[in-house]
Amino acid sequence: MQRRALARRSVIIPVLILQLVPLVLFPPESFASTTQEWWLPVLLAVMVLWADFELIVRRSDQAWPWYLMSFAQGFNIISRIMMLWPHATKEAGQGPVLNAPYVILTFVAMVLSAFLLWYTELPDVRLGLVKE
Repeated sequence: MQRRALARRSVIIPVLILQLVPLVLFPPESFASTTQEWWLPVLLAVMVLWADFELIVRRSDQAWPWYLMSFAQGFNIISRIMMLWPHATKEAGQGPVLNAPYVILTFVAMVLSAFLLWYTELPDVRLGLVKE
């Protein structure tokens, strides 16, 4: 019963749109022009927007938009793991301290991406978007 509720078009479309959140969930200083961290979340967000357009607007029944979304979410997890270590601390007057906002946002984004990977791979979800 719960799986059917998750596979309704009225649930699938908001989830597909909200999947942009874990891709761009960074502290504001990550998007400063002095760093080069901004381009990867933007690129992944463009991939997801393209896939969303194909699935929601054009109602594509092909598999490649689903693969593109899965790639973006999976790459988000991988890139977050790679960037966690260098950003886990920041300099303060007494020495390095934990960069708690970055670490917390990183783990939240990875959990959300993992949930979205699981959700978009459900056959009921893919069929629910095509059927209705």
